[in-house]
Amino acid sequence: MRGQNYPATSMFAPKTPATARNLIPSSSPAFGTPAHTPKPFVIAPPTKATILPILLPPATLRPLAFRTFTKKHSLTLTSSALQELATFIGRHCGSGWREEGLAEKVLEEVAKSWKNRNGGVIVDGASNELKDILKTLEGNMSGGRIATGRELSRQNGLVLDSSQEADLSNTRLGLKPMTVLTRDDSGTSFGMSGLGVGEEEIDDEGLNHPRKWLKIVNAYDQPRLMYNVSKKHFEKDSSKPSLIPPVFHKTSLFRNRYNVIHQRLLRNESFQSSTVATTKGPPSLKRSSSSNMTSQQTYKITPIANLLGRHGSHHMLLGFLSVLPTGNLAISDLTGTISLDISHAVAIPEDSAWFTPGMIVLVDGVYEEEEESTGRGLGGSNGVGGIIGGRFQGFFIGQPPCEKRKATLGVSGPEGGQDHTIGGGFGWIDFLGVGSERAVGPKMRKLEQRILRQPRLLSQPSSDPDPDLPPSPARIVIVGELNLDQPRALQALRKILATYATEPEGRTPMTFVLTGNFAQHAVMAGGGKSGGSVEYKEYFDALASVLSDFPTLLQSATFVFVPGDNDGWPSSFGAGAAVPLPRKPVPDIFTSRVRRAFATANAELPPNTRGGGEAIWTSNPARLSVFGPTHEIVLFRDDMSARMRRTAVRLKSSSKASNENDKENDESPAGDDVDMTNTLDSTDAMDVDSAAEKPRSGTADRDEIPHDLRSARKLVKTLLDQGYLAPFRHTIRPVHWDHATALHLYPLPTAVVLADPTAPPFCVTYEGCHVMNPGAVLVTGRRGVGRWIEYALGGTGRVRECLF
Repeated sequence: MRGQNYPATSMFAPKTPATARNLIPSSSPAFGTPAHTPKPFVIAPPTKATILPILLPPATLRPLAFRTFTKKHSLTLTSSALQELATFIGRHCGSGWREEGLAEKVLEEVAKSWKNRNGGVIVDGASNELKDILKTLEGNMSGGRIATGRELSRQNGLVLDSSQEADLSNTRLGLKPMTVLTRDDSGTSFGMSGLGVGEEEIDDEGLNHPRKWLKIVNAYDQPRLMYNVSKKHFEKDSSKPSLIPPVFHKTSLFRNRYNVIHQRLLRNESFQSSTVATTKGPPSLKRSSSSNMTSQQTYKITPIANLLGRHGSHHMLLGFLSVLPTGNLAISDLTGTISLDISHAVAIPEDSAWFTPGMIVLVDGVYEEEEESTGRGLGGSNGVGGIIGGRFQGFFIGQPPCEKRKATLGVSGPEGGQDHTIGGGFGWIDFLGVGSERAVGPKMRKLEQRILRQPRLLSQPSSDPDPDLPPSPARIVIVGELNLDQPRALQALRKILATYATEPEGRTPMTFVLTGNFAQHAVMAGGGKSGGSVEYKEYFDALASVLSDFPTLLQSATFVFVPGDNDGWPSSFGAGAAVPLPRKPVPDIFTSRVRRAFATANAELPPNTRGGGEAIWTSNPARLSVFGPTHEIVLFRDDMSARMRRTAVRLKSSSKASNENDKENDESPAGDDVDMTNTLDSTDAMDVDSAAEKPRSGTADRDEIPHDLRSARKLVKTLLDQGYLAPFRHTIRPVHWDHATALHLYPLPTAVVLADPTAPPFCVTYEGCHVMNPGAVLVTGRRGVGRWIEYALGGTGRVRECLF
């Protein structure tokens, strides 16, 4: 028995064939989780063409990159950027970069993505934007080609195409996700997300009203852009703004203001010298006998530092008018300062603009170098503080000519679309945070035409409306200085609102602008005539009672309130003097009753009705954006005309002009849109818009122009040529240094509301910018008469009056 072997009994159960089961575990508690994880589906690896990397020299790629970036997209490549692109194309496109056209497609996508990110004109290889673009592009390269070209061109680098979705469905569980991880559309970088417009047509009935596309931009929310001289481009200021900034920020304020006007001036044809023709004599600001610009009429700006050692030579300077400690005038630029003598200077054009210290002006004259400089000592003529010895004898002085909005943004044509583009410009810059002109401008113009559905109302001058046509909702009612402590002002406002409350439903104006000062005297100034905070709140309570009588307007319009210098809180320490700009809105503690009136009116709307009216208390200045960058309206309340008259420099012709003005007693016709062509003679090279009903001859006698009309032209030309809302010394008109960019008028807006009760009411168009001044709501010298301005969006304004 020892030799007999018995079979060993197995401790495990015999293996039986497993029954077919579902590879996907069930979620029912009756079934346990399998002991072994099911095998995943067989995922077929994607077939990718093999690319053999090469070393591509940057010099070999330079012609193709120049043709794509510079000639096609108006971009400039640095040597470091060219090196990055050559390395990327050599690694991912291989030897077929030229024959198969792979490099051209890659360069095209990089250029489009760079523009979408608002990277600027110069493409720098060390920038994070270029690295992000190449990184996104690298993940979508397959066989040297771009897998998702459409999405990449729109900055949707994370959107999966059909082949990627199929690969995603072959997961371990074989389930297709319900959502796909996406990135916002490229319109987000242009501000399109804030506008809420996309590629498809807008079917929402609530968005078919122009008021839904209205945005009020507070001065403190406006992007802070600084001009970079080396890159010749605007860049966002990354520093945090402060009301008490370091002292060098004041220097940056003046430097940025000078650089903006200087680059604007160099873009003017009068300052672009020809490389073929040479001038035979020194240019001058004096008008020539011909109105056409010739090759001999080009101007050249001389830096002040270059005047040393050039005694008796003729020059043209661009700089700030300033006052020396000795009381003499001086002109300063970024290189130095020199004493200025304008006792024999004549304004060009004559008596067409104001000249005050703090403005940037053009002066044409001769440099005189003296042995014993008159500016020794306090003048610092020995080079102390950058002041150059001697003096500059000015013969002609003028304002730097402004630039039209279309030329600044680089667009032309009636629609301003991509088909109507010109070289240069800052069309890709988002100046207001509502989208750039090149990105969303054409789309918003098409949207405007579709929503309004009455193109002739936009082109029709509002000074002569057609009574047969219904009123357009694309209107803005502008009420001038509204002193709530005057009962007659509230009566006039009630009459104005009653005029529009009787209009058909859906055709009432979309916006009402009410400007301060909301009190005659500075409130909370310690013994002021307008009282304290309790009386100030009662003024707005009285305004709320007037507004409550017109619920239809409160339900369908946006009311914008712009404060003045006498409004709180700045009035408590300003005591009626000029307070720093920009100033913040009226505090909410005083306006609670007004907001309650709007809430009560909106509560009466049907349940399914969207939107409703609203009251917006904004800063001074502020900007209204309608349809993105299509319409930009600046709202500003300031006694600018009186301040100009107090601080202006007297020139040689000033006394003669003042005597002529005293003899004129004619009044400007209210409601007429004024043509500023007569401000400059036909021999002047500057172009001025013509918006009057009947053209006037350029040789008309200046004595025939009413005094109010002439003063309005003078004020408008000075303001727009300076491109700045506070062209005064900081002791006269204080400015918050870190928020001074909100005061720039560059590019020129489509309209400017300058609420100045010290100037006569007017509606003037200059260089495509329509400037309106409603004055005060109560007409001086005419009892029971109220005055306001009605502005048609995209058109012109007209001065209206009513009896109450």
